[in-house]
Amino acid sequence: MNKKQSTSGKTTKRVKKKVITNRTSNNETPNAQRRYKDTVFRMLFKEKENLLSLYNAVNGTAYTEVDKLEITTLENAVYTNYKNDVSFVFCFELMLYEHQSTVNPNMPLRDLFYVTNILRGLTTDENLYGSELVRLPAPKFVVFYNGTDFQPVKQILRLSDSFLKKQEMSELELLVTVYNINWGYNKELMKACSLLSEYAQYVNQVRQFAEDMPFGEAVEKAVDYCIRHGILEDFLSKNRAEAIAVSIFEYDEEKHLKQEREAAYRKGKNDGLEAGIEVGITEGIELKLFLQVCKKLAKGKTETQIAEELEESETVIHTLCEKAAVYAPEYDEKKITEDWRSTHS
Repeated sequence: MNKKQSTSGKTTKRVKKKVITNRTSNNETPNAQRRYKDTVFRMLFKEKENLLSLYNAVNGTAYTEVDKLEITTLENAVYTNYKNDVSFVFCFELMLYEHQSTVNPNMPLRDLFYVTNILRGLTTDENLYGSELVRLPAPKFVVFYNGTDFQPVKQILRLSDSFLKKQEMSELELLVTVYNINWGYNKELMKACSLLSEYAQYVNQVRQFAEDMPFGEAVEKAVDYCIRHGILEDFLSKNRAEAIAVSIFEYDEEKHLKQEREAAYRKGKNDGLEAGIEVGITEGIELKLFLQVCKKLAKGKTETQIAEELEESETVIHTLCEKAAVYAPEYDEKKITEDWRSTHS
């Protein structure tokens, strides 16, 4: 085992000991709004074996040392009203993983608050004013997105994008890598972590059934379907009731946030109709481009050929081709248009 593939027992023990200081009970936080409710994603990946599999998929590694992975997630997730789905220390890294079904450009700032709290706990017994350098696990921030709004296959969010004054080289930076884990996206990542792939299939199945029936019924039908077809079979069989409950909770929360966005959009439209028209024109142009890409894929064109013919960058075309994968091989224009408009309404 090389140096990179080994973890320090001493460092791990120190981390494990100090992480306890980050766990806050409800009794200690009387002003907490509510206790954080689990999601299916968090239920799946709070297990060490599953979490290590996800880590390996993200980092292109093949570690098996599950006992050296130390969970650092705040159990009650109450810290200035910010929550974190899963955080852990492994191989000298402090990983912060979030799952989101809504687009949130403020994740770098939220992660800054969270990692500061974690690092404060890790250094409680250290002399920060001494002559010896305090050693820390290197933080890495990842978001797994599976909302219905169109997002790239992969993107990087930067804390410096929030700064009112742009600097050539920011003296404070934090990068968050966002992976789109909707079914049909990031195929290599899905292939490397079968559990993540099955989770994406489950969510996709729920949404398909929800097109024709109330959401609660859709979740139950999706759970039955997935169990029959070996998708998260063991997990859903053992946690059926809770999985259904948290899926409905996630949907209600996502619906509430969408309603807030729509209300803000209506206000913006009333404040400036021209701005609303401009947004509509832009979305119409994007839909037209997406339909053109789908038509060319149906004719067997490659991404490079499509980029050249449409005079678009290969990065843009690659993202659109990934999104188009869920409609292959029929590429039904009516279905594509309806889906697009429903997610951009």
